[in-house]
Amino acid sequence: MAPSDHCWESRTPSHSSCRRARSRSSKPMAKRVWSAVVAGSEAMGGAEHRPRGLGSRHVRVLIFSSDIGEGHELPARVVCDGILARRPDAEVLVLDTMRAAGPVATLVVRRGAEVVLGRLGWLFDLQYWLIARFAPTRALMRRLCALIALPGLLRTVAAFAPDVIVCTYPGANELLSDARRRGRLAVPVVSAITDLAALQYWAHAGCDLHLVVHPESAAEIRAIAGAAARVVAVRGLTSPGFEAPVDPAGARAALGLDGGAPVVLVSGGGWGIGDLEGAVRAALAADPAAQVVALCGHNAPARTALQAAFAREPRVRVSGFTDRMDRHLAAADVLVHSTAGLTALEAMVCGARVISYGWGRGHVRLNNEAYARFGLADVVEGPAGLSAAIARALLRPRSPDVGYARRPAAADEILDLAGA
Repeated sequence: MAPSDHCWESRTPSHSSCRRARSRSSKPMAKRVWSAVVAGSEAMGGAEHRPRGLGSRHVRVLIFSSDIGEGHELPARVVCDGILARRPDAEVLVLDTMRAAGPVATLVVRRGAEVVLGRLGWLFDLQYWLIARFAPTRALMRRLCALIALPGLLRTVAAFAPDVIVCTYPGANELLSDARRRGRLAVPVVSAITDLAALQYWAHAGCDLHLVVHPESAAEIRAIAGAAARVVAVRGLTSPGFEAPVDPAGARAALGLDGGAPVVLVSGGGWGIGDLEGAVRAALAADPAAQVVALCGHNAPARTALQAAFAREPRVRVSGFTDRMDRHLAAADVLVHSTAGLTALEAMVCGARVISYGWGRGHVRLNNEAYARFGLADVVEGPAGLSAAIARALLRPRSPDVGYARRPAAADEILDLAGA
């Protein structure tokens, strides 16, 4: 799953050990790179549980991520790689927030997420409204999380003794930034934000640095965290492939696509959710020559269903998860995407026209409103207007974001904060 030769390959369920990660090519990993999923509320519970091999003092970076979505895991991997490219002697630990927080947090937040996201969208809507939009239940949830999850996170921090903490999962940022504001945490906290909007948990007055992929997010962050909140628009929270000039012809050739026909990429994100079949049919109707590539993420049943539905349609290609989104989006003229987040940003960088369609639930609904408000993407609420929206998008010229590659790197900002 990882696009690089560094962290994220090793998994260990024990409370007290991490093992040296190795790449899929069996080459030794860079020194002192560790990836672990630590189970239980006693995660890294004391100095005797320090990961083996961490001896002399080097800059240490602790990254709290989550396996609840590729929009959290990918930035963690890329930040890890970026830090090691600059500081090969660094000690980087990537942890799953829920398992570091403890079994109760895992049960409440993580268990059943696949079912809720895939089949019970209305329940996700309700959950999001209760924990992020309705003030009384949001306050109650914050107190419960501080009671249940924060102790495990603070024990992990005390055991690893990092110079800086990076949160690619907003729940971790909320808890740790609040602990920092209250004087319970001395280590600087970085929030690595990959959404455009709905930033109630991503932004906090106690957070030392907010890294964003959308400069437009700054106003909402400061409305939440205060006018003095430090916000930096960066590269380096997604694949380095997006920092290179776009080559549509080469990408299409590499994917075996016709270089002379339009390409529509339909994506359901890492979870493979949304009206993927409806989006594919709309793309086929939008242009008689259009080639459609449908990405179903890790959703094997959705992939099987789409393959069966379009088995006799030569213009449709159905795939699962890919770690080469840079190639797919360089090849695409239009992206139809269901879950906002990094994929939409990546498409904008490549110059593909973005349409958000198929799963406007919870925070995605708020991101859709922001896409429309800032003119970053077309938002289509129902299937009736999707084909016409795709046809309009195909008429617009490609306009890659050439300024993205000139942004400061996330790894540099993190190391600067760590004093490295």
